[in-house]
Amino acid sequence: MIGRGRTCFWYYRGMNVLTLLFSGALAVLAISLLKVYKRVPERELKRRARAGDEVAAALYRAAAYGHSLTATLWFLVGITSALFFVVAARLLPSWLAVLLSATLIWLGFVWMPAREVTRWSAWVAARVAPALAWLLNYLHPVIDWLVAFIQKHRPVTIHTGLYDRDDLLDLLAYQRAQPDNRVEAAELEVALHALTFGDRLVRERMTPRRVVKMVSVDDTVGPVLMTELHDSGHSRFPVYDGKKDNIVGTLYLRDLVRAKTGGHIKTIFRPEVLYVHEEQALSDALQAILKTHRHLYIVVNSFEEYVGIITIEDVLEEIVGQPIIDEFDQYDDLRAVAARSARKEHKAHTEPEKPTEETTEVVE
Repeated sequence: MIGRGRTCFWYYRGMNVLTLLFSGALAVLAISLLKVYKRVPERELKRRARAGDEVAAALYRAAAYGHSLTATLWFLVGITSALFFVVAARLLPSWLAVLLSATLIWLGFVWMPAREVTRWSAWVAARVAPALAWLLNYLHPVIDWLVAFIQKHRPVTIHTGLYDRDDLLDLLAYQRAQPDNRVEAAELEVALHALTFGDRLVRERMTPRRVVKMVSVDDTVGPVLMTELHDSGHSRFPVYDGKKDNIVGTLYLRDLVRAKTGGHIKTIFRPEVLYVHEEQALSDALQAILKTHRHLYIVVNSFEEYVGIITIEDVLEEIVGQPIIDEFDQYDDLRAVAARSARKEHKAHTEPEKPTEETTEVVE
C-alpha cells in the first residue's frame, strides 16, 4: 500500500509539473501570437497574401476575424496564466508561485522581442493559424454577439473611439510624412481637400460678376457671338432680359453650336435660374448641384443682388486641388484670365492707351 501510495504521489506530482510547464508554454505562445498579430496589421497581411507570401496567407486566415482573434488570444493568456499560478501554488510555496507567475508574464511581455516579428515567432504563428482559424469560426459569432450586447448597454458618455475630422487630417499628415508611404501624393491631396473644402465659402470660389460673360435674349446667333463665347473659356452663360440684373436663364455653348445661324438666343436658352448665397459653404453648393443636376448657380448677397456665378467645376476644383478643364475650356486658369482681363480693363480706363506685348497662352 505504501509503495502504491508513493507511486500515486509521484504520478500526480509529475502530472502537475507537466501541467505547469504546458500552461506556461501556452501562455508564452499566446503572448507571442498577440505580438505578431499586433505588429503586422491585417491590411498588410492581406497585401502580402495577395502577393503570394505563404506565411502572410496563413496568418491572414486568423487575422481576418479581427477583434475576435484579439479577444481569443487574451482569453488564452488569462486562462493559461491562471492555470500556471494555481498549479504552481499546489507544488510550491505561495510566494514562490507568485514570483514564478510574475516571471512568466515578464518573460512574455517584456523579455521577448516587442518591436519586431522574429522569424521564429512568424513561423510558429503561421503553424498555429489554421487551428486558430478553425476555433474562431465557432467563437466569432459568440464574440460578436457579446460585443454588440456590451455596446448596446454602454453609457452614451463613453466615446466609441471613432475618428473625427481633425483626427483624419492628422492621420493624412502623418501618412504623407511616412518614409514607407504607399499612397500617391496626389491622392492624399484630394483626400485632404475633400475633408476641408466645406470650410470654404461660395464667395471665395465664385467668378465675380464684373468678369462674367453674359448673353442677352435678343442677341443674334452667329459666328461673332459664337467666337466671343468660345474665347471666354466658359461653357455656360447667364442670360438676361433688358437689364443685366434681370437674369432669366442659362445658355449652354453646346446648344448654341447646334443652333442655326440667324436665330435669337431667346429660342435656344434654357429658362432655369438657381441661386445660392455668397456666405454659404461650398459643401452646401455641392449638395444643391447634386440634387438639382444644374451646374451653374447665380450667387447673390444679403441684399439679393447678383454678385457672380459658381459652377460645378469651381466646387470640384476645390475638392481635387487643381483646375478642371472641360471640353470647351481654352485656358489653363479661368480665374487668372478673368482677373487679368479685369486689370486690363481697369488700366484702360485709368491710364492712356499704350502698346503692350502681353500675350495669352492658348492650350491647343
